[in-house]
Amino acid sequence: MNELSLPQRVARAVGSSPVSEKLATVQELLYGPIPAWARRSPFHTGVLGHSAHPPLTDVTIGCWTAASILDLAGGTQARSGATLLVGAGLVASGPTSLAGAGDWAEMTGAERRIGAVHGLGTDVAIFLFLGSLVARLRGRHGLGAGLGLAGNAVLAGAGFLGGHLALNRGTARRTTDADLGLPGPN
Repeated sequence: MNELSLPQRVARAVGSSPVSEKLATVQELLYGPIPAWARRSPFHTGVLGHSAHPPLTDVTIGCWTAASILDLAGGTQARSGATLLVGAGLVASGPTSLAGAGDWAEMTGAERRIGAVHGLGTDVAIFLFLGSLVARLRGRHGLGAGLGLAGNAVLAGAGFLGGHLALNRGTARRTTDADLGLPGPN
């Protein structure tokens, strides 16, 4: 019996969904020339042997996760640190998004559809964290913390799809074993 797990079924459903295809078409119109520019930018390079997007996500996600941990466990004395981390995550989300857009510009078929849903999720998370930062700067730390938690929840789903693309679909690869002079799989 080789039944797919629930996460695998979700990724397959997203990749074959006509709604995901429509979303990808809308994103192409909305983002205009940005993905094509990002594909030619330094954010889309093969120098690492893989996409720059996955390691850049670690910075963004790390900042936002740490901010939520401070919100939940740090008390009032951790508020300024959490605010700083939310802002740093927003700054890091710029290059992270550009690197992802460059990757997405090369995708077709199911990968393009999964990437479109992943991108929408990360866009929603970015706006939730932007709202979190604004609320925190206006002294509404409880609202800011709540928006941050919501942003992390959305980011977890989007991150699952991004990980599926990079690891299961191989969209982050820039080189092959042969390119590196390594023996292939046995």
